[in-house]
Amino acid sequence: MSAIVSAAAEALKEKIGGGGFDGSVKFDLTGEGVIRIVNGDVTTEDGDADCTISAEPDTFKEMFEGELDPTAAYMTGKIKIDGDMGVAMKLGSLLG
Repeated sequence: MSAIVSAAAEALKEKIGGGGFDGSVKFDLTGEGVIRIVNGDVTTEDGDADCTISAEPDTFKEMFEGELDPTAAYMTGKIKIDGDMGVAMKLGSLLG
């Protein structure tokens, strides 16, 4: 696991706070690894998820830091979403 994935996972843990999100989502940071949120728990272990969001690490960093709107990132092709779009939207509102 890379330092980028570790730092992003810690940032997500702080934002999510161990709760407030039902379901599962996987962030696939291209070339670096994955972060999964399963019912509010954040892990760097790969596995199944209701929704997978894929992007370059810099794109995820911009979204996590509030510099890039997730909807704009999707509409411009900076992120790819596979699976349940409703889960992605729910997570976007929680992080925003």
